[in-house]
This record gives sequence, C-alpha cells and structure tokens, in this order.
Amino acid sequence: MNPNAGEWKPSVAAPSWTPGGFTVPAPAPAPAPPPAQAQAPPVEDDGIDETDPLWQAVIKIADGDRNRAKKMIENPDSLLQYPEVAAVLGGDQPMDTSDAEDLLVKATQDIKIDEDVPPPSSAPAPAAGAPSPAPKEPEPMEEEQELEVQDADIGDPREHMNLVFIGHVDAGKSTLSGNILYLTDNVDKRTIEKYEREAKELNRESWFLAFIMDTNEEERAKGKTVEVGRAHFETVVKRYTIMDAPGHKNYVPNMIMGASQADIGVLVISARRGEFETGFDRGGQTREHAMLAKTLGVSFLVVVINKMDDPTVNWDKKRFDECVSKLRPFLKGCGFTIKKEVKFLPISGLSGANVKDEVDPSVCSWWKPSYSKGENNTTTPTLLSLLDSLEMTGREIDAPLRIPVLDRYVDRGTIAMGKVESGLVRPGMKVMVMPTRNIYKVEGVWANEEPVTAARPGENVLVKLGGGCGVEDIRKGFVICSKNNPCRSVSKIICQMAIVDMPENTRILTAGFQAIFHAHTCEEECTISKVFETTNAKGVTNKNARFVNVNNRCVCMLELSRTVPVETFTDFPFLGRFTLRTEGKTIAIGKVTKLPPKKD
Repeated sequence: MNPNAGEWKPSVAAPSWTPGGFTVPAPAPAPAPPPAQAQAPPVEDDGIDETDPLWQAVIKIADGDRNRAKKMIENPDSLLQYPEVAAVLGGDQPMDTSDAEDLLVKATQDIKIDEDVPPPSSAPAPAAGAPSPAPKEPEPMEEEQELEVQDADIGDPREHMNLVFIGHVDAGKSTLSGNILYLTDNVDKRTIEKYEREAKELNRESWFLAFIMDTNEEERAKGKTVEVGRAHFETVVKRYTIMDAPGHKNYVPNMIMGASQADIGVLVISARRGEFETGFDRGGQTREHAMLAKTLGVSFLVVVINKMDDPTVNWDKKRFDECVSKLRPFLKGCGFTIKKEVKFLPISGLSGANVKDEVDPSVCSWWKPSYSKGENNTTTPTLLSLLDSLEMTGREIDAPLRIPVLDRYVDRGTIAMGKVESGLVRPGMKVMVMPTRNIYKVEGVWANEEPVTAARPGENVLVKLGGGCGVEDIRKGFVICSKNNPCRSVSKIICQMAIVDMPENTRILTAGFQAIFHAHTCEEECTISKVFETTNAKGVTNKNARFVNVNNRCVCMLELSRTVPVETFTDFPFLGRFTLRTEGKTIAIGKVTKLPPKKD
C-alpha cells in the first residue's frame, strides 16, 4: 500500500457499500399469485372441486349421480368400505396449501397432455381450504367410464350350456358328474386320491367320485345329494355348467330350482337289475324328474343308461334295449319329441366308458355299429361329443331382457344371481325389477365370476344393482326386465293343465283345490278358482265340467296369493310354464295361456 496516499473517501454520487460488492435495492412487495378462478371457467353453484381425487372416486362409485355422491361425502365413515376411497385416503399425511396447489397443477397438466388417461386414484386428497382449481366438464368422466367398460373382458365367445343331472336315488348322478370333471382335468390326481381314502374309511369305495360334487358331511355319510351342486367344465367348442340335482323325493323343490336354469337335462338311469324298475315304477323319481324337466323347459333330454359295467348287466344290449323301450312311451307322454329332443346312450359313470372316450369294442361290440347307423337318435359315441353336437335355438339377443332371480346377497352392494333367458344385460343400463316395478342401474355383470361387458342368453350371471337397491328389494322369484318392456305381474292366470297325479286323500281336482305354484324360480301358493273345460284321454271335451280326473287335461283359472311375474307361453315359454305340487307330489304340469288385461 502507498504510504503517501491520502485518506480514501467515497464519492458523493457513489451508492453506499455493502458486503458482496453490490447494492441491494429496497425489498419490493411480492406480486400476489393470480387467483385460479381468473384463469378458469366459473365454478358450479355447489362449489365442488371436480379434480379432487376423493370426489372423483366418490362420483365414480355413485355412477355419476352428483346428489348421491354429495350424500356419501357427508358420511365419510361409510366411504371407507370402498377400496377406491381407501386407496385415496390410505397413508395420506397432512400437507400445506402449496403442496396441494402443485399437485393439482401437475394433475391438470397431465390431463391436458393426454385426456384419455385419468389421474391416478391413489393421489392424496387436497387439504381443506385449498384454492379451487378449474372444474372439469362432465364429458371426460363419462369417457372414462366408457373406456373402463371397453377394457373389460367381453367373455368367452364359446356357447354356454347348463346341464342338470336328474334321476332316481343311487342312479349315479354325482359319480358321473365328478368323473366328467376329472376327465376334463378340473380335478387333480392328488384330490382324487384323498377322496378315495375318505370313501374307504366309510366303507364306500365306489363313492369317491361323488365326493367331488357332494361336499358336506351329511351328503357324504348318507350318499344322498341334498343341495344342487354346481361346477364348470369346458370342451374345445363349448362351456358347460353342471348342476347335480338331488334324487330323493324329499328334495324335489331343490331339484326344481336347478332344473329351472337348465338347457339340457341328463336323465341318469341305472341299468342294474332291480334299480331301474324301482326308479321307473310309480312312486320312483325317474318319472317325476323327467316330467319336471320338460315342464321347466329343458331343450334336450340325454338319457344315459348308467352302470352298464355292473356284473348283472355286463354291457348287455338286451338290457339296454329293455330300458329304452320302457322309457320311450313315457317320455313321449311327457311332451318330448323323441326323434329330435331325446338321445339314448349307454355309459359307465364309474369307469368313464363312453363319457369322454368310447368303450372298448372288445367289451361292448354292438355300440359302434349302433351309433354308426344313427340308432337311439345319436351318431356320436360318447356323452361329451353328444353334448357338443347339440345346437340350442331360441336364444334371442334382441328380445326384451328377462333374468329370473335365483338368489341374492350383499357384497359391497346388492348382487342378484340368475340366468339370462333373453336379451342382453350390460353394466350401466337401467332395468326394472318385477313385480315391485322398481328401477335400478346395473353397476356390474359377472359371468362365471368373471367381469364382462355384456352377458348373452344362456349365461349364468351375477348382476350388481345400484340406485339404492337393498337386499330386501329383490328376492328369489323376481324377474329383472328391460325398463321399457317389463314382464307382466299378475295374481290370476288362465292356463291349460295336465293332471298327472293326485294326493291319496283327494282323487279329483275341483274349484277350491290348493297347491304350490312353481314357475321359473318362484314358488307361490295358489287356488283353483274355476274349471272351464276338461278333455279326457280319448279327446272328448266337456264344456261344463266341475272336476278333473287324473290323466285328463283342463282349462282353468288359478288365483295366486301374491302377484307373480309370468308371461304367456306363446310370448315367453320359459316364463309361461309351471308345475303344481302338493303333499310332496307333482300333481299337474301346465302353461299360461291368458293373462288379465293391463291396467291403464
């Protein structure tokens, strides 16, 4: 430093010195952030934040119903039962307003870049007091719902058929059903070995295949099916649902429930000496089951003569022909067209002969020449190939929707179980439930427990009903219908009936006779109010009849204790057939011919 230098003085014009070598101007007030409302369209009157992930989840659960969504928001505790809401709320930490603002801006930018991708449902909800962002238009929400439906599985294109196995006690229905599942690789070898050990412990070695369908201890101990067992299997060309119906006369109502959903009836006949005669004689369930199968609307009846490998039979053609010759006239009397609707087939349900693989010609030499000639109304050698060859008709997709309800339960909403008889059911459509005439929205459809966008006729479905439908609003026997074309609901019908049996203490049917009315899935008490005419076995008609004898037909009026959803047989055959039962017997089968006129 120069010692001669004078004292340093800053220039008057120079600004004051501060550390860092530059001057900091006086702090200016930060500009106020522009309000979100200034850049966005006006918010709706209700002030709802449309981009709030919690609101988006709730409006999605409410199917776009804003009023319902607002009520759900008012009760936050009830929202935790929905996984969509739990995903939004789960693990969220309190955040300040700036974090919420940044999150909403980012979500808005993502939507602008790709409007087809909705914001993630797991995004945390903004804190209370956050500035309201620009409201979303309702169209994107509708597009989102449509995209979800399009992405869902449309279901297997193969035709679906319901099989009901019917017949007398111990004819081999459960064993045959179980063997079909085993032969189609739906039951593994280890499970079969386990059932073999359990059956051996009960000294019933031949029952092990029946254990596949008979699952509870009572059925296994007694060897009698009580409930209708259900299982699924498939072939290359079709999908099937097996319904193993009970054969005992005490459980005929359960059998009716299973047969009401069936497309094809498999009548299992035991060829063993003495067993066929017991089941077919009066009082045996072979007769009643065949008659109920026709009444309840099966399109085909496959008669399998089982136990052909029994030592008393040993694949004897004479025994097979004897059983067939006795069954033909009876089935014709039940209303079956033998050449078109009835097929006869010899099998062994225990060994699997003629079930999936043809029986060895060295064991049964006459079967191959028989089916090759088309005898017994079949040209296929095995049961599964015969089922694949049957073609269903009358499944009209364009017809009004009809789903008779078989059962219902609660699982995050009310779920109705049934079979689509006609029409098409889709998520999002509105349906009417008869006879209550309540209208609900279909929130989901499952076929064989798989979500689908639409269910065709013949499918067994689960339908989730929204719009405030409670479990008490729908029950067995109700019918889910098209909103604009519902089925009729009446308490009086005019019908044609054939009297097939009567109770021991009442041998004739007159006005005032009471019975249980079975139609599709409903059961209701009824009274015969008037007999119009009768026709005897010779075809002679009596216009002034006062009573009806067994084996006669009649035209009469039935009064039901409550309104029942039915249709005339000519319009909807599956809703126009019915059965009358009393004192454990089926006494009459009939069809609805006329309904009261509609009220204005």
